[in-house]
Amino acid sequence: MDLLYKIFVDPFVQMGTSPDLLVQTLWDGLVAGVLYSLIALGFVLIFKASGVFNFAQGIMVVFAALTLVGLHQHGTPPPPEAFSEFRIGLDHVAFGCPDRAELEKWMRRLDELDIVHGGIKDAAYGSGLSFRDPDGIALELFAPPA
Repeated sequence: MDLLYKIFVDPFVQMGTSPDLLVQTLWDGLVAGVLYSLIALGFVLIFKASGVFNFAQGIMVVFAALTLVGLHQHGTPPPPEAFSEFRIGLDHVAFGCPDRAELEKWMRRLDELDIVHGGIKDAAYGSGLSFRDPDGIALELFAPPA
């Protein structure tokens, strides 16, 4: 019975005491619904255009699967620059790479162009290479773990 409580009741109790968890959960549900609707829209578009119900429309599924939106609260106050990931709004934009070797190619290319970057950072969930565009917006190239 204790296991059922931990699975079905305790998460809602925690949400009541932590409003940010409730907002994040609601946001995650909204984003998941949007992603499902993108996949459904792909099915409808293919069917309306061809008259055939085609499951081989992987690009809509890939787009939905590679979309990540999350809420994050920084403890650092924003600096006076025009863009800062510490302000409310955009934190950074990330682009996927197939593997760490591709990240290393990008790092060499950034070095060739004299673009300052943070080097490749490895973590259990993957590897990332961070830098900024000319407007100061944080950009990231990310590869899943090997």
